[in-house]
Amino acid sequence: MPTVGVKRDLLFKALGRTYTDEEFDELCFEFGLELDEITSEKEIISREQGDSKASGASDTILYKIDVPANRYDLLCLEGLVRGLQVFKNTLEAPRYRRVSPSSGEPQKLVITKETAAVRPHAVAAVLRNITFTQERYDSFIELQEKLHQNICRKRSLVAIGTHDLDTISGPFTYTAKPPGDISFKPLNQTKEYTATQLMSLYKTDSHLRHYLHIIEDKPVYPVIYDSNGIVLSMPPIINGDHSKITLKTKNVFIECTATDVTKAKIVLDMMVTMFSEYCSQPFTVEEAEVVYPDGKTYKYPELAYRKEKLSSEFINRKVGINESTEKIAQLLTRMCLLSQATGVGDEIEVEIPPTRSDIIHACDIMEDAAMAYGFNNIPRTTPRTYTVANQVPGFSSACLMCCSQEDIAEKLAKKISETKAVHISNPKTAEFQVARTTLLPGLLKTIAANRKMPLPLKLFEISDVVLKDETKDVGARNSRRFCAVYYNKSPGFEVIHGLLDRTMQLLEVKSVRGDGYHIQAADGKKALRGNTLSFIWSCVSYSTFFPGRCAEIFVRGKSVGRLGVLHPDVINRFELTMPCSALEMDIEPFL
Repeated sequence: MPTVGVKRDLLFKALGRTYTDEEFDELCFEFGLELDEITSEKEIISREQGDSKASGASDTILYKIDVPANRYDLLCLEGLVRGLQVFKNTLEAPRYRRVSPSSGEPQKLVITKETAAVRPHAVAAVLRNITFTQERYDSFIELQEKLHQNICRKRSLVAIGTHDLDTISGPFTYTAKPPGDISFKPLNQTKEYTATQLMSLYKTDSHLRHYLHIIEDKPVYPVIYDSNGIVLSMPPIINGDHSKITLKTKNVFIECTATDVTKAKIVLDMMVTMFSEYCSQPFTVEEAEVVYPDGKTYKYPELAYRKEKLSSEFINRKVGINESTEKIAQLLTRMCLLSQATGVGDEIEVEIPPTRSDIIHACDIMEDAAMAYGFNNIPRTTPRTYTVANQVPGFSSACLMCCSQEDIAEKLAKKISETKAVHISNPKTAEFQVARTTLLPGLLKTIAANRKMPLPLKLFEISDVVLKDETKDVGARNSRRFCAVYYNKSPGFEVIHGLLDRTMQLLEVKSVRGDGYHIQAADGKKALRGNTLSFIWSCVSYSTFFPGRCAEIFVRGKSVGRLGVLHPDVINRFELTMPCSALEMDIEPFL
């Protein structure tokens, strides 16, 4: 969950009242948020860098608030205050409008065909006659950064550029050129650089170096010019210094370049809806035209409202309450979802504003109704199926998400280069270098930490692993796995084999070749056969298992996993001293 830091006094001033820390904590809970920490800039620096570094830092109280990852409208003070005020019935949800320029043609952004090789999409809009204060300016910049880290996936999907419109002249051109042909003075620099020089300059920059990989291996780099040849930005790396916004800026030109146009439209909507309240005509946004290489013209921002219909019976049944259609409509309106009873049975018409891109399905609307009703107010009921809970002897659950390179490679007798591991670019410790490609190391490390427990130790986990996949838009995919380990004085292969049989029985897969499942002996001498193993099992080597004590699991003719007795070397590397058998299989085919 993203964390938004806001100054307490500024927040209370915007809300129009003060709260005690306990009262605001309760308000956050009611609204589906969490007040994670009450701190200050001085305290943060002191904790992270020492008291000597904190000298002179601000003592202003900061609230650190955890926000759901899909609530982009709550990532800044403006959206947070607006949402809370509507929730408390002290404000009606504003109506956002796209307007034409009061005089002349709208600003135009022309996309050339060269951008197809790197970032083919762009959207744009203008915030006209806006008034910045230092607090508003800081919030404006911070929202860009929050969006970049969240929905923009560290600028790989979308990059936001904001410019002082009065310093540049349209129409604007979004194109792509060889890096040696691009030259401009980047933001906060004193001289011009070519794009090639900039990539070298920013390799040591603690902030920008994380984005260089997005375009550095491309033959052309994206760049935006105004009609006079002035560079506005080289997305997704840096804006030009010429058009930087300041506290004196009155008209802001916003452009978003992207590899995903849907994400770009959401990002643009968020930027303009959050800060249009500071325009001379609050909650209005001046449109801009974007011209694609095929000549098609689109107007942005979309600021699209849409309507959904659902029944109050659906919400009552799913939430576990019994409220009238009118009352449920009122609850949804408190969540910025303007709603009303249509008069046709118990039907409710819900209007989804452009700030709520997280509303995709009727279940999302139902969740907001439950939130407005109050989770603590939902009556507790006895389940229809009466059961008495009791511990059943068996395997215990475990979970360990990230791990070191050594855990998934060397310790399993595998080279890290042969895995499909997703590496964490800036790990805090050696224990969190990669996203796991197999569940097995986590279970073995859990056993190692519990060696003094009575034997046998039987652990399992059902969770995701992460594998590189160039066919996906993010370059990786999740795969749901099931893994179990048996640790005792004897290997207990029959225990793991029995667990597999029981699992397949519950999945209603018969023990038969062809349409059912079967196991087949495997050893390190066998090569990967076509695509039967390579699709998931490049992460676990045959040499992980004891020779002659390893078997593949086949379901409907395809390999889904492996079971066997672990090799003594593997056991020793995880600081274990007794035999161990394990099972790991992909359960995606059964979902």
